[in-house]
Amino acid sequence: MSGERALKRLLRFLRSDSPVPRVARHRLSIDISQIPVYVIGDVHGCYEQLLTLERLIAEDAAPIPGGKLIIMLGDYVDRGPSSAQVIDHLIHPPLPGFQRICLTGNHEIAMLDYLQKRISLPEWWSMGANSTLLSYGIDIERLRLVHRSPEMLDVTIRASIPLRHEEFLRSLPIMIDAGSFLFVHAGIRPSIALEDQRDEDLVSIRREFYENAHLLRQWVVHGHTPIERPLKEGRRFNIDTGAFHTGRLSALRLWNKKGRVLTT
Repeated sequence: MSGERALKRLLRFLRSDSPVPRVARHRLSIDISQIPVYVIGDVHGCYEQLLTLERLIAEDAAPIPGGKLIIMLGDYVDRGPSSAQVIDHLIHPPLPGFQRICLTGNHEIAMLDYLQKRISLPEWWSMGANSTLLSYGIDIERLRLVHRSPEMLDVTIRASIPLRHEEFLRSLPIMIDAGSFLFVHAGIRPSIALEDQRDEDLVSIRREFYENAHLLRQWVVHGHTPIERPLKEGRRFNIDTGAFHTGRLSALRLWNKKGRVLTT
């Protein structure tokens, strides 16, 4: 960010004290019957693993003619070392011959909530924000020596995040309905209709989703809960393999009514 743009953004934050209201996320409906789909689990700042997995996907997809689709299940930030680089990568075009849809996870919502003044820094910090801030070159301990007030600390941090990254976080849809398959960060409440699902549940649900998976009418591909290896249980498929602490980032390929797992 240029010095002039950073100053303008800083002044905007100084003038505005009110949090920006949260808006409902978009929900998409697509047809994947004629296209191979690669679904990628929680990245959590693991930029090198994402690049490695994309190479594996490109190799796997090479013999398949026509276009392909990558679906990212959210949680691109926090915990791992390179959140800023991951977001920058996802803003740029995908692999040649691919389209890409990025969904939001609860960590993107938390980061945006902080940037738009809906939650405090300690609330975001508890989710692993320190590594995200460091990836932007923001050293909290050094800033605390410069800014004695929490308010000025917040202003400086918020003004340091590139606007294009904030716009990316704001633009992310929350769910994809693809007929027999549903793609979502955390899961759904199986007992209620898709149109009645709450955004908060779609990015944070666990117990009710797992315990009632036998009620699912679609295959639900999700992340959110880290496990050692991708797991199919009933009609749900969890592909969050905890990349930030295992080094394994996983993808599920769906093509010709078959699934195949790729893992770094």
